[in-house]
Amino acid sequence: MKIGFIQNAPLFGDKERNFEGVRTLVKGVRADLLVLPELFATGYTFTSKAETLELAEDQSGRTADFLKEISLQTGATLVGGFIEIDKERVYNSLLIVSGNTVIDTYRKLHLFNKEHLWFTPGDKPLKVYNINGVRIGVMICFDWIFPEVCRTLALQGLQVLAHPSNLVLPYCQYAMVTRCIENRIFAITANRIGQEKRGEDDFTFTGGSLICGPDGTILASAPLDEPFVSVVEINENQADNKMITAYNDVLKDRRPEFYR
Repeated sequence: MKIGFIQNAPLFGDKERNFEGVRTLVKGVRADLLVLPELFATGYTFTSKAETLELAEDQSGRTADFLKEISLQTGATLVGGFIEIDKERVYNSLLIVSGNTVIDTYRKLHLFNKEHLWFTPGDKPLKVYNINGVRIGVMICFDWIFPEVCRTLALQGLQVLAHPSNLVLPYCQYAMVTRCIENRIFAITANRIGQEKRGEDDFTFTGGSLICGPDGTILASAPLDEPFVSVVEINENQADNKMITAYNDVLKDRRPEFYR
C-alpha cells in the first residue's frame, strides 16, 4: 500500500485558506492512506474556550467535506485533525474519511499543556479499523508519550498507525522509532510547521514529519520548516511479524501478570 503524510503551515482561524494550501500540496498525489496534522485547518494556539467553540464542527461539517474532496482526488483514505463539538463538549479530534464516507472520529485521550483548558479529554475506545484489507489505528500528538496507546492497538492487530500531530517538543518524532520497534508496526507522524504567538503563548512547531517501519527504519521524513508531502510504498504485512529474534515475539513474550 502507498502511505504518506502532508505537512502544512496553517494560519490560525482561517480554514478556507488552510484548505487551499493543502489542495496545492496534494496536486498530482496518489496514495492509499494520507495523514494530515492535528488541527490542520484551524491552528492550535487558543486564548479562550470561546475560540474553540467558534471553530468547532461535527463530523458532517466543512472539514469533513474537505477531506472527502481530497480523498476522492487522491484515492486515499484521509486522517486529519479537527475541533469536534458534541452536545456542547469540545474535543481535539480527528476524522477518518474514505471517499464520500466518514468512517469514524477519534478524540485525543491525553491532552497536552493548556489543551486541558479548552478541550474535554477523549472518551472513545482505541480501535483498529480494517480499511481495504489493511488494519489501521489512530492517535493524536501527545498520545505518543503513553506507550499503552500503541500497545493497545498492536494487541488488536494494528499494522499502520496514523498520528496527526502539532509537535513542539524536540524529541517526539524520533520517539516514534521506539514505538514502531516495540510493537513492530508502521507509523505515519504528520506534523505541522510555523510559529503561533497568541496571548501568553509562543509556539514553534517542529515539522520533521516521518514514516517509520517495524524495524525502526525511517522510510520518509520532511524538512523542519517547509510544507511537504511524502508518499512511500510499504508491504503492510511486514507488521504481522512480531519476531525480534528467532526466540522473541514482542507480543507473545509479554508478562502482563507482572505489570501491575
